[in-house]
Amino acid sequence: MSHSAAPKANTAAEGDGAPVRGASRSTLRAGAPAHGREGRAWWPWLKRIAAWTFFALVAWLLVRQARTIDWAEVLTAVSEIPVPALLVALLLAACSFTLYSTYDVLGRHMTGHSLGARTVMAVTFISYAFNLNMGALVGGVAFRYRLYSRLGLDNLTITRILGFSMLTNWLGYLVVAGVAFFFWPLGLPPEWKIEGEGLRVLGAALLVLAAAYLVLCAVAREHTWNVRGHELQTPALGMALLQLLLSCVNWSLIGGVIWFLLQGQLPYPQVLAVLLVAAVAGVITHVPAGLGVLEAVFVALLSHLMPTDRLLGALLAYRAIYYLLPLGIATAAYLGTEMRARRRRRQAAVTRP
Repeated sequence: MSHSAAPKANTAAEGDGAPVRGASRSTLRAGAPAHGREGRAWWPWLKRIAAWTFFALVAWLLVRQARTIDWAEVLTAVSEIPVPALLVALLLAACSFTLYSTYDVLGRHMTGHSLGARTVMAVTFISYAFNLNMGALVGGVAFRYRLYSRLGLDNLTITRILGFSMLTNWLGYLVVAGVAFFFWPLGLPPEWKIEGEGLRVLGAALLVLAAAYLVLCAVAREHTWNVRGHELQTPALGMALLQLLLSCVNWSLIGGVIWFLLQGQLPYPQVLAVLLVAAVAGVITHVPAGLGVLEAVFVALLSHLMPTDRLLGALLAYRAIYYLLPLGIATAAYLGTEMRARRRRRQAAVTRP
């Protein structure tokens, strides 16, 4: 690595309380006197109020999300899908979440912190599940910062991990969407004011952007750029290609989940292309979980090819499999993480001289 890249971390025992590379000075000096805080009895109460406020917000968001779902329709839609198609969709969703969870492992390599790969993947899984259901600000950002900071990483390291993970995700989107739009352009409704040739041009532009990133990584490998006070590190070409491979496969798996739930009644490239359009529409509208956006895009682009009720039924099943089920697992994992962290703090307080 160049002199501007982050050095590799020294080996440390994996554990939630182990000091890690990139940890803040206050974390590395745990147990040292907290100068300046003596006599500030309000400080523990302030932290406690902030923590409970955060928990209350998470609970409110969970309840709000659950109330937007018509559970009867979800159960009906799932019951009408053949068991083999449902099992394959579940398997593809599990593979997708596992693959996405490796994005932060790449960030671990770039930043040089010493948290274990399983710990990093668990944090990424929890964050991704909440990100899908509650938006990037709550899931992708807030949960990563909270979980990683409790594991000893400082804000700069967390920011670099988050940025690298997001870059990995959208780099694959550029390539998959570019290929889909260029080779299999959709027949869009007239009011969209863009025809097949327009999508081909868009697809070509996306592929050029992805290629430009790879060229930059090849020319300025492992170089750190300072953009408005934020450090952005360019990975080596090999790492960039790995980013590209993982993300492309992940987007393809997500498209496969919907395609199997539709029981293959539509061509896979067409389903994948519509999913990619819906993904951007969901980001633009800032609607948590893209509620209504995903369905609206699919109905607008595919309802002339298959019955709307069957299309919506498959999408409701997709939400149950790819959004709600992982959210339930992530919620249980997150609560378990918080309980373990609380026990560690109590044990540390008892053993502290």
